[in-house]
Amino acid sequence: MLRPTSKKPEKQRKWRASMPLHRRQKLMASLLSKDLRKKYKRKSLPIRKGDTIKIMRGEFTGSGGEVTRVSPQTYKIYISGITTKKADGTDVEGAIDPSNVTITELFMDDKERRNVLERNI
Repeated sequence: MLRPTSKKPEKQRKWRASMPLHRRQKLMASLLSKDLRKKYKRKSLPIRKGDTIKIMRGEFTGSGGEVTRVSPQTYKIYISGITTKKADGTDVEGAIDPSNVTITELFMDDKERRNVLERNI
């Protein structure tokens, strides 16, 4: 079960910080677009490298692209074309929270992912 047992904020933070990586992946889920929801009869799915997404909230609202990296350690995803400037002027990949994006196209080369989606159809 992926639910903290306490309502105290400090214990919820500790629960997220001490969670093993294989369970963090489930928290890295994002909403599917309307046409994908109809097709697969699911509302959300964990984000993977290769998915195409659209950013719905934050500084980069409206833009999108392909997911280049998923970091369960920091609960962030990185998208091609999204960069921020550091204080010294260099560009770095912009980190986006998965709750702020919508998946518009799925990367279907993974056999396990296809099995998960076909279970509900």
